[in-house]
Amino acid sequence: MKLIYTVKDRPPMGQVLVFALQQLLAILAATIAVPAIVGNGMSQSAALFGAGVGTLVYLLFTRFKSPVFLGSSFAFLGSMFAAFAGAGTVTALGYLGLILGAAFAGLVYVIIAIVVKFAGVGWINKIMPAVVIGPTVAIIGLSLAGNAVGDLFKGSVTHEVTEKIAVIGEDGAAAIEEVTSRVQNANIYLCMLCGLITLAVTMVVSVYGKKLMKLIPFIIGIAAGYIVAAIFTVIGNLAGNPALQIIDFSGFANMKWLPDFAFIKAFNGFSALGENPAFIGTVAVAYIPVAFVVFAEHIADHKNLSSIIEADLLKDPGLSNTLLGDGVGSIAGAFFGGCPNTTYGESVGCVAITGNASVITIFCTSIIAIVASFFAPFVTLLATIPSCVMGGVCIALYGFIAVSGLKMIQKVDLGDNSNLFVVSVILIAGVGGMVVSFGKVTITEVACALILGILANLMLKKGRTSETVAEVSIEDKKENE
Repeated sequence: MKLIYTVKDRPPMGQVLVFALQQLLAILAATIAVPAIVGNGMSQSAALFGAGVGTLVYLLFTRFKSPVFLGSSFAFLGSMFAAFAGAGTVTALGYLGLILGAAFAGLVYVIIAIVVKFAGVGWINKIMPAVVIGPTVAIIGLSLAGNAVGDLFKGSVTHEVTEKIAVIGEDGAAAIEEVTSRVQNANIYLCMLCGLITLAVTMVVSVYGKKLMKLIPFIIGIAAGYIVAAIFTVIGNLAGNPALQIIDFSGFANMKWLPDFAFIKAFNGFSALGENPAFIGTVAVAYIPVAFVVFAEHIADHKNLSSIIEADLLKDPGLSNTLLGDGVGSIAGAFFGGCPNTTYGESVGCVAITGNASVITIFCTSIIAIVASFFAPFVTLLATIPSCVMGGVCIALYGFIAVSGLKMIQKVDLGDNSNLFVVSVILIAGVGGMVVSFGKVTITEVACALILGILANLMLKKGRTSETVAEVSIEDKKENE
């Protein structure tokens, strides 16, 4: 899609605020989901604040040349659980562990950035040409497809269900135990309807919308889906029919006005640190290897974004600067919210679909995220957006990421088996969900696919019968045009 606003463009302030809200909606669900999954009293508002601060740090390091938002990273979930392991005992550092872990991960980024500063990025282009990076970017979108489709059938209102199950004890005797779980109220097909309405409105507005409407399809789509879900929920509440209850409005009764910042809670971890300083090593082992995995995804995200904005971000502002921005921004995010940050594919997808790459939009999104974290009604309202509505939007977002990756291999000669094997290995490993775990360290399907692709490319490189157009510079592209 041709860009309507380039990186340096400055849309009218009224439009910028609307665009920023759209970016916030695109990244919100995932950003606040990480603290919700980890639990242990982690604050969603603090995570939003940390994401805003982390993005500002990233923009400063990249000299406002890379239009992408940083949000809570799912890659570090296992690491964060490790920091909380044995919470309340001397075997855990809790929030102090979260901050120290993010510092270790950020240090990895700093070291890699220093190496890149002196060695340049030529080696990256050699081991990760378009035949490797293209299908890897596609995997980033495809690996999230299950999340988008799964969310399409989920509402927010749940109730407890207690079931009796038979359990066989060590002595072989059978016993009956009660197991309590939470089940959603809403009918899954009703949720799907709300999600598909969201998707349909988003697509129609993006294709047929005029002027400003064409640039904010997500806001309009989410609003449409939310209104439909709210109507069903109100009817369900009045009629006492749980199957119609999609949106959970109970959060408004228990709003917390101030974020619970991680650095404040971290003081409780110093006593555990004094009694068991060796646990620092446990945190380091949990975080550092994951940082190398996220580094691979960092390159894929920036290659994808480069193809969208038609400017090589690995050269200007340079990979060393994007790494420093991501690493230091991740530390800043964890300091306030406990969650390490990373560049968000949802944000990149939003840029691709709307054609708005103005970095001022990302800057304003950061400011809104910081300010909104102190305004409980706003954060609570955003948090009430049901999964099915966000699932409808994410089908489009994740799909655009996948398609962006596939577009990168348009000029690759797939008639040459050496290229065909590389692409095939990456796609199958990624789509098949190849995940490798070593203790608390998990190598994601994206990282596994990329590693296999790099190895396959190096192995088959000399066997190519034709020159692969793996990388086309932005300058060459403009000359040809």
